[in-house]
Amino acid sequence: MSQDLNANRPPWAIPGFLEIKNNRLAIGGVDALELVSTYQSPLYVFSEQRIRHNVERLKRAETALGGLPLKVCYAAKANSNMAILRAVKEAGADIETNSGGELFKALKIGFRPEQIIFNGTSKTEDEHADAIRAGIYAIQADSVFEVEQIEKVALRLNKPANVSLRLVPEIETDTMHGLQTAMLTSKFGMLSDEVFECFRRFGKSELVRLRGIHLHLGSQTPDAAPFAEAFLKLFKVLKEIYDETGIRLEHLNLGGGFPTNYALDAANLSGLPAERQYLFAADLEPAEVLTAAIRVVKGAAERSDALHLLENLAILLEPGRSVIADAGVLLTTIRNVKSRPLMQTELEIQNPKSKIQNDEWLLTDAGYNLLLSMNNYKWYYHLISASRAAEKHETAYKLAGPLCDGGDVYFDIEGTRRLPDYRLLPENVGPSEVLALFNIGAYSYAQMFPYNGRPLPAAVLIRENGAVELIRKADTYETLIESDIW
Repeated sequence: MSQDLNANRPPWAIPGFLEIKNNRLAIGGVDALELVSTYQSPLYVFSEQRIRHNVERLKRAETALGGLPLKVCYAAKANSNMAILRAVKEAGADIETNSGGELFKALKIGFRPEQIIFNGTSKTEDEHADAIRAGIYAIQADSVFEVEQIEKVALRLNKPANVSLRLVPEIETDTMHGLQTAMLTSKFGMLSDEVFECFRRFGKSELVRLRGIHLHLGSQTPDAAPFAEAFLKLFKVLKEIYDETGIRLEHLNLGGGFPTNYALDAANLSGLPAERQYLFAADLEPAEVLTAAIRVVKGAAERSDALHLLENLAILLEPGRSVIADAGVLLTTIRNVKSRPLMQTELEIQNPKSKIQNDEWLLTDAGYNLLLSMNNYKWYYHLISASRAAEKHETAYKLAGPLCDGGDVYFDIEGTRRLPDYRLLPENVGPSEVLALFNIGAYSYAQMFPYNGRPLPAAVLIRENGAVELIRKADTYETLIESDIW
């Protein structure tokens, strides 16, 4: 059986990337079950073509800036596998790092120093020294103390440091509380007064070269208005700095936060609150967001006779989720099944077609050791049967992982309706069937850990030509003890 996706394509399908062939899921033209047969389960699968598509989409936003140069710096924290970094670099993006380790990786894979920015709240002197020696584009300082520390290290090395200051703008978004990074309640950034203090103290320094200012709204920002507000805030600070000190900044950094649509197929989301559905279904076009934002900023610049401050001003973005999230799929195999008496009356509300009188449980080999955000943030990842992708997904199941932890489930045990209680799959799903979780590219692979002595899985990259490249070998039992001393 084959399915013409152009004729009857499921909502989650993406031509050339996620398709159905012979009733099975194909990823970049490669059969998902053949991948599992070769590389075992669970298995992370990434698409080079989708990474390139996402980077190009972000880079096209430069046309919205009316001549201002755009620097798209991929947020390596989302996924810093070396092959992924290579794919991002080859797609034409720069990079944002968040630790000495990510800085090391960025340089190792071939990013030039002028392509690298370095974020973080708790950098060590050694990390500052590495960044200064490399001559990166900007160390993004998080406090007055950090600027003092940078000056100390630069003096010791007798080499100047390029620095940007992270501002906390007090802008709230409609994302989750834990993803809010632009509020005073977050741990990030400096107050406006502290930013001005730094420019007064270090603005003429030969060792601390203050190049720009930076903010970050938070991840998965679902609407465009906060971006315009943030851009305007940055410009106003830029103008005040110029008016007070005469220093002309070289760049403004809007951070990241462009969302990924996790709900292309919303079949499982009907039982969730509207605001939760809105968050997971957010889908902003970067060019449209920046068009609206630059219009606001240029209007303010004209009114204050400050258009000259926009000349040759570089605009930086730090996208992570919007580059890599939908480029990743996690394949997992059902290892156990069980049936329990139906305890929740919500089943008929979520799935009126179901006649099930019991909760049918599917136990997989992928738990929150591989999907930490599903546990930490109750993050939703759409799930299908990779073995029977073309069949109707109308039967409700409870899903859980393999860990010895009652919270290792694909639903919200607290009953606060932050995740769906059931997932819809074909009838009679059973052991050895392969399931696929979509949009897992960001903050899943990067956060996996070997809880319960479970070796971490392999990862593959589907190249643009359809070739399969192993980009992480699977761990073994020996891997679990190689760093232990006894």
